[in-house]
Amino acid sequence: MTLIVDTPPESPSDSQPAPDPAEQRRRLHHDGDVVVVGAGILGCALAVALADQGRSVILLEKSWKEPDRIVGELLQPGGVQALKELGLKHCLEEIDAVTVRGYNVIYHGEEVEIPYSYEEPRPEGRSFHHGRFVSQLRKAAMTHRNITVFETTVTSLITSTYSPQILGVESLTRQTTKDFFFGALTFVADGYASKFRKTYHPHTPTSRSKFWGLELIDVPLPLPLHGQVVLSSNAPVLLYQIGTHETRALVDIPENTVTASPAAGGVKSHLRNVVLPSLPAKVRPAFSAALERGQLRSMPNSFLPPTTSRTPGLILIGDAMNMRHPLTGGGMTVAFNDVVLLRDILSPKQIPDLSNTTAVLRAMSIFHWRRKRLTAVINILAQALYSLFAANDDANLRVLQRGCFRYFQRGGVCVSGPVGLLAGLIRQPAVLVWHFFSVAVLAIMVMWAEAATWWEAVVMAPGKAVVVFATACRVIGPYLWAEVT
Repeated sequence: MTLIVDTPPESPSDSQPAPDPAEQRRRLHHDGDVVVVGAGILGCALAVALADQGRSVILLEKSWKEPDRIVGELLQPGGVQALKELGLKHCLEEIDAVTVRGYNVIYHGEEVEIPYSYEEPRPEGRSFHHGRFVSQLRKAAMTHRNITVFETTVTSLITSTYSPQILGVESLTRQTTKDFFFGALTFVADGYASKFRKTYHPHTPTSRSKFWGLELIDVPLPLPLHGQVVLSSNAPVLLYQIGTHETRALVDIPENTVTASPAAGGVKSHLRNVVLPSLPAKVRPAFSAALERGQLRSMPNSFLPPTTSRTPGLILIGDAMNMRHPLTGGGMTVAFNDVVLLRDILSPKQIPDLSNTTAVLRAMSIFHWRRKRLTAVINILAQALYSLFAANDDANLRVLQRGCFRYFQRGGVCVSGPVGLLAGLIRQPAVLVWHFFSVAVLAIMVMWAEAATWWEAVVMAPGKAVVVFATACRVIGPYLWAEVT
C-alpha cells in the first residue's frame, strides 16, 4: 500500500471531478470527524460504519501488511449476522473461508455433536485465515470515499491544555517523522496489547494460560465443518478448519504446567508426549507432522472486564477495552456487534456533532449497558466454560466438566440453549445462568448415579454435592459480578 504523507494539492483539470473538501482536509491537514487507531477487525468495520453515515474518518495503522495471527479465525453466526448488517459480508468471500455448522465435543474419546440449530435454515459461522479476512476489511475501508488511511505508529494521545478532552493523536511516520491527527472523537482499537489501556482503563488484563497454535495440513477431522473441542485429563484442545487444506490446532497450556517446563523438555515435549496421545487417532499424524515442521506460535488467553468510556473525546473499544478467553470463539462476534451498536447510538440523527461531549458520554453509558445483552453472555460463558474444560487436578471441577458433557448428550434444549448462547444468537444472560446451574445440578446427579459404593452414595455424596454446587458458584460468580459493576 502507498504510504500517505503531506503533499501539495494538484491543480484540478476540467476532466477531473471537483475535489472533496473533507478528503482534502483529512489528507492535507490530518483533520476529520473521527480518528480510528488500529485497522484490525474492529477498527476497519467501525471506520466503514461511521463513513457510511457521512462521517469524515481517518484510519491509522502501523503496518498495512497482511497480519498473521493464530486467533481471530472463527466467526460465530451472530458475528456473521452483524457483518451482514454492516454491509461487509462480502469480506468473507474469496478468502477460502470454511462453513462452520456447530461443534463436536470429544470427552475422553466419547463424542457429541452440538449443531448451531436443529431447524432449517440452519445458521452458519465461518472460519478462515485471520490475515486474509483482515485484508478484505482493510480493502473495504481503503476504497471508501469518506475514509483516508495512513501508515503510521501512534505514540500518544493529544490532550487539551484546558481540559481532559482528547483532541487526537501524535504518531511517528517512517520511524522518523512526527505526525498529528485530529478529530472530534478518537477511537482506540489497538488490540490486546493496547499501549493506552493502562492510563484510561481501570482494570488490568489477567491471563491464566496461553494458546499454542499449529497449522495442520489435510487432516481428516472427526466431524467435518464443525469445530472440534477435545477434552481429556489435560487442558482443552481446539481444532477447526481455516482453509481447503489447513486446519488450526490450538492447545491451551496453563501457567506453571510442569510437563511444559524447560526442565521437562519445554512446550514441544508437552505437545508430543502429553497432548498428542489425547487427540483422535486420525488427527495424530498431521499434528505430529506439524510439530516436526516446528511452526509453533502462542497467544496469551486474557480476561479484561469492560468499562464505560469517561474521558471526553476518547473511546477504548475492542480488545483494548474488553477481552475474554478465546475458547468459545466469541471475540469477533462481540466486535462486530459493538460496531453495530456504536453506529446506531452515535448516528448523525442521534448526535449530529461528535464534539458534543455531553451527548457522546451519555451515549457511551448507554452503549456500556446495552451491549451486555450479548457481551455479558459471551464473556461469562467463555470464562466459565474454560474453568470447567481446564479442570485438571480440581476434583470438583472435573465433576462439573463431566456433568457438562452429559448435559450436551441429553440433546434438545440442553444443546440448543448453550450453543445459541455461544453462537451469539441468544442474548439473554438469564438463560446462561439457568443452563449453567442446570449443568451443576445434573453433575451432582451424575456423581450420585456413578458412585462406586453405597457408602459413597449415601454418606459421602451429600457433602460432596454441597461442595460441587459451591464450586459452580465460585466459577461463575466473579464474572457475573464483573458484568454488573
